[in-house]
Amino acid sequence: MPNIYVKDIINKFNGKLLVGDENLILENISKDTRTINKGDIYIGIKGETFDGNKYYQEALDKGAICCILDNIDEVDISKYQDKTIVKVDNTIKCLQELAEYKRSLYNIPVIAVTGSVGKTSTKDIIYEVVKTKYKTLKTEGNQNNHIGLPLTILKLKDEEALVTEMGMNHLGELSVLANIVKPTIAVITNIGTAHIGNLGSRENILKAKLEITEPLSKENTLIINNDNDLLHKEYDKLKDKYNIITIGIDNKSNYNATNIKDNIFSSTFNIDNDNININVGSTAFIYNSLVAYAVGKQLNIDSTNIIKAINNFKLSPHRLEKIEIDNNITLIDDTYNANLDSMLNSLSILSKVKDRRRVAILGDILELGSYSEEIHRNIGKSITKDNLDILITIGNDSNYIKEEAINNSFPKDKIYSFNNYQESLKEIHNILKENDIVLLKASHGMELTKIVDYLKGESNV
Repeated sequence: MPNIYVKDIINKFNGKLLVGDENLILENISKDTRTINKGDIYIGIKGETFDGNKYYQEALDKGAICCILDNIDEVDISKYQDKTIVKVDNTIKCLQELAEYKRSLYNIPVIAVTGSVGKTSTKDIIYEVVKTKYKTLKTEGNQNNHIGLPLTILKLKDEEALVTEMGMNHLGELSVLANIVKPTIAVITNIGTAHIGNLGSRENILKAKLEITEPLSKENTLIINNDNDLLHKEYDKLKDKYNIITIGIDNKSNYNATNIKDNIFSSTFNIDNDNININVGSTAFIYNSLVAYAVGKQLNIDSTNIIKAINNFKLSPHRLEKIEIDNNITLIDDTYNANLDSMLNSLSILSKVKDRRRVAILGDILELGSYSEEIHRNIGKSITKDNLDILITIGNDSNYIKEEAINNSFPKDKIYSFNNYQESLKEIHNILKENDIVLLKASHGMELTKIVDYLKGESNV
């Protein structure tokens, strides 16, 4: 099992040993004193609102055996003769360099996933497929940034494969992550509008996502969604650079989903001669499954195991989660986050319901900058009385959804608007009726999860 040591910080990354053992193995690295365990390595990260370096004594008192710090004036070494303390110029840079070095010690399949929509779900289903053949480590939750991703890599021990997720807000960020991870298989799920307020255009979003390809060679594989307009156009530029694999429903691809039959909570379809069943009635999730299938095939995983992993996969909480509450009301909790594409996808799921009153509780999509009005109006244009019965909007920008829905002949008396989730709690029980099916969708910062908790009876007004 490849290891990295304190002496690697000293010899390779200009660290200074203040006290302790340079032969100490660096494993179980943590940046959070609240969850530090005995024997862990603590790294002090300076953020915008607090400085983790200041908590090194707390980490040591809780059982950490080593601290990596960059912003300390004095350390009373006499108090910690049985500990190891290393000073570096920049702990974030050191963390990234250690992760890149540790990655270099492993000759294993490494899958990296990026895209505007569906990164986490795609990463999770790929993990389910890959672990049927290999002992696999994956990015937990949404630890997909310049700190979380290196911490994931540093957890590698005796794993035989690694599945990672890469997020970004600006140009250049994915380049840093890709060159740390050096994927053997890279995935771009789609190019949408997430973070368009920072990047200015979908073309710039494409440019940022393509940074994942920087460390790839012709021997590496790039998997793209061939139905995404910008990725489809980019195919000719990419096909000679990498082993490129396409997935799709509408455009002819290496792996196509055919014979699709779906309802609100499940779908079946074929890939080649294999029949796939999934526990989500979402076109977006069919694409996620196609990616996982393609990854499995690239790794020579038996089709039976690929299909079983996809069939048994369940989404994480707050991602199209089905919740039954009193009065035979069904909630579709999709409150984890939102952008234009994911909101339209969730609304399309609700439109499949024909025998129940369909209610959509939609909140603001954040971080859209000057594009916010346009994108919220685009959502409103998609709402008609044929695919929705009741519309509830939460937030300021969601008023544009309301306005365009009315312009699109949606009845005014079927729309309810609130400034925040707190206001809506006072009226929500007067709006909902027995047997309703209710979609909740917004950016995480709008806290629509609190409405879910209230409807489940887990919180009060």
